[in-house]
Amino acid sequence: MARAVSPRRKIAFTLLAWSVALLLFFPILYTLITSIKTEGEAISGFNLIPSFTLENYVEVQTQRDYWKPFSNSVILSLLSTLVALVIAVPAAWAMAFSPTPRTKDILMWMLSTKMMPAVAVLVPIYLLFRDWGLLDTRTGLTFMLTMINLPIVVWMLYTYFREIPGEILEAARMDGAGLWGEIVHVLTPMALPGIASTMLLNIILAWNESFWTIRLTTTNAAPLTAFIASFSSPQGLFWAKLSAASTLAIAPILIMGWFSQKQLVRGLTFGAVK
Repeated sequence: MARAVSPRRKIAFTLLAWSVALLLFFPILYTLITSIKTEGEAISGFNLIPSFTLENYVEVQTQRDYWKPFSNSVILSLLSTLVALVIAVPAAWAMAFSPTPRTKDILMWMLSTKMMPAVAVLVPIYLLFRDWGLLDTRTGLTFMLTMINLPIVVWMLYTYFREIPGEILEAARMDGAGLWGEIVHVLTPMALPGIASTMLLNIILAWNESFWTIRLTTTNAAPLTAFIASFSSPQGLFWAKLSAASTLAIAPILIMGWFSQKQLVRGLTFGAVK
């Protein structure tokens, strides 16, 4: 029987939850407020009452081409996610349903690659990209984004697949299903919530990646992260314009996250409660 919670405690937990949510959302809110200030107001100090000007958005659009980096971000995020899923689904299936004594070691090794500082491999990767002609190309960035997010995708899918009873797959084999038929027609539909949440998370990670996108691109394949960085000039930081560019960059992913939050939460908690 569930323990009764007093109204005072409910109010306290509600206020605490709203306080934490406001604290987490405040940087985004202040970026939006700064974007509608003048440059003078933006550098004058902390102020929550802007002058409500849209000149920064107009200048961002006129000085830089927003739609080209936006399209690059969309293409790179979706394409790297698709490639990662094509690789990760069979890999996670093999680890979940045909494990070997080295499976856990491989999973830990994959996860350990995320702990390595990216700057430690910047020089060799930059030289390889230069020699292979992949600098400032969508192909090169798609490959890079796929590789850096692949360990997380494999780990998440492995966790979801472990929750699926192996007897169902055995029944599919007895009915004549081949390997790919088992993965495509049986496993994938059952793990669809987990695959969807993994896809959404990978899109967000690829969209927000800045270290490699700034260093491996200049103009042709530059996504929105490089678009934001372009507003840092030798003359100084133009905070209002920088905030306007940041708002335009994070708005699409915020909107996507807002409308897909139920699916994301459902997938992330897939198999957590039995």
